[in-house]
Amino acid sequence: MTSDPIFDEMLGTEGVTRAAYAEFADWFEHEDPARLRAKAREAEDAFRLTGITFNVYGQAEAGERLIPFDIIPRIIAAREWARLSKGIEQRVRALNAFLHDIYHRQEIIRAGVLPVEMIARNDAFLPQMIGVDTPGDIYTHIVGIDLVRTGPDQFYVLEDNARTPSGVSYMLENRETMLHTFPELFTRNKVQRVSRYPQNLHDSLSACAPPACDGAPVVAVLTPGIHNSAYYEHSFLADQMGAELVEGHDLRVVDGRVAMRTTRGYKPIDVLYRRVDDDYLDPLTFNSESMLGVPGIFDVYRAGGITIANAPGTGVSDDKAIYSYMPEIVEFYTGEKAMLENVPTWRCSDPDALAHVLDNLQDLVVKEVHGSGGYGMLIGPTASRKDIAAFRKKLEARPSNYIAQPTLSLSTVPIFTRKGLAPRHVDLRPFVLVSPNGIDITPGGLSRVALKKGSLVVNSSQGGGTKDTWVLEDD
Repeated sequence: MTSDPIFDEMLGTEGVTRAAYAEFADWFEHEDPARLRAKAREAEDAFRLTGITFNVYGQAEAGERLIPFDIIPRIIAAREWARLSKGIEQRVRALNAFLHDIYHRQEIIRAGVLPVEMIARNDAFLPQMIGVDTPGDIYTHIVGIDLVRTGPDQFYVLEDNARTPSGVSYMLENRETMLHTFPELFTRNKVQRVSRYPQNLHDSLSACAPPACDGAPVVAVLTPGIHNSAYYEHSFLADQMGAELVEGHDLRVVDGRVAMRTTRGYKPIDVLYRRVDDDYLDPLTFNSESMLGVPGIFDVYRAGGITIANAPGTGVSDDKAIYSYMPEIVEFYTGEKAMLENVPTWRCSDPDALAHVLDNLQDLVVKEVHGSGGYGMLIGPTASRKDIAAFRKKLEARPSNYIAQPTLSLSTVPIFTRKGLAPRHVDLRPFVLVSPNGIDITPGGLSRVALKKGSLVVNSSQGGGTKDTWVLEDD
């Protein structure tokens, strides 16, 4: 474990309440702990009543669970957010330019900045997308950039989520719950709103309508169905946008358009916000056994008859080996140094890097290049000798499937416990909307917090929870 001091976002490094938390700290000091415990139970009941759950797979206790919610807000100063936003926008612009390039002229490979094998051997790269022009040249309509903090002015990008980033429904429900539970806090603190996200999402998607669109764009959300772990979010966003929630069997190709079944026959869709993986989108083009997609949708897409958000093939930019090249990717497409730093990364496909990682497994975090949700990873400092030995075998068998990073001293934020406030490690996923009209970054995002003392794993599937994220309107 790194020996760097841990930055407390409320108390700093000197134990003195930081300015962003001043109003909250004063309020908390005068609150009755019994009242706060009752309010925490109320918030939990609200989540249960609303049905805010997630699914856990591959464990003895697998199944549907209530997502843990902590009532203590995470607070970010306006000045901090302004600086973060610039870095996020720069990175998202570079990601979109990178995706356009690798599916067209591949200038970044021609220039020798990115090795060709990073694309040629990448399972998420779709050859079928080569030469396909997306409406408005947008590939990454909805992006989630995972950030961690290690100091007052030091943020790192942990990973990029440009395929189907999830969690925005939790961000919105967290805010709604806090507004209902502690309205007085919002009177004392000027907090930037997040409630316009569904409308902004609808507007952003509509602005990406395809050439075949005639009139007001029709937007729909494609879900794999009720058994998907993020189904709550799919239905929530469709409802909030006023869009139809559809499954593959509700859709068919009619007269060169993708149309959805209605009580008045089939109605063409202009923009499909898909929450179905590439491989299952079209059984005629990808996985022939898929029952979740729409036969023929990819041909309609290539012909400009529908916009699919996010575009097929965007998953290549989620690859953690590609992530390790992001500083070079940002500079190549923007002409600027990356404002947000990457976590130092060893690509285990490189023999020298692999040797270093194998010699230092007990000190490193090792991840699958296409992994997510906290699964398939090793956190060396907290792993047993048995776990490290087992992971060593996996790493030696398929080194190109892994990257490794140092264990950072992640910042902590307070959570509410029976003994009062206690620090826990945290990350942040801001949500970004991209359209020809520009880039919109929701102020805040989803803060995921490790509820177990000392744990660095914040994923809800691994015992983490969420909290409301406040970006103040002024400092």
